[in-house]
Amino acid sequence: MQVAPAQQAIAAAAVTLVLWICGVAAFLPPLLNYTLSSVLYIIAAGIGIFVCWVLHLIFIGIAAKRLGRSVGVWVIIAAIGMPLASIIGLIMFEWFSDQEKQAAA
Repeated sequence: MQVAPAQQAIAAAAVTLVLWICGVAAFLPPLLNYTLSSVLYIIAAGIGIFVCWVLHLIFIGIAAKRLGRSVGVWVIIAAIGMPLASIIGLIMFEWFSDQEKQAAA
């Protein structure tokens, strides 16, 4: 199995998850007044949330495929349980890729 490409997909999924969380944070109370002060901020945050969500699911699917896991199951779990299930899934993917790396050595 290819471990390095799987780790690249895992890292990309983690980055998109962090960016998704930043977009959602724009609508939480500390930043809510600032975000709602401009329609442009609302649109930018909404588009950012959507784009990051879609890219995150794509990278989860790529990582699952490269690790030999079921793509559909992992993507559905990540989509339904966002963000907690995605965090747990990324930890599990990293753990699986580390096991594969140790087995190859």
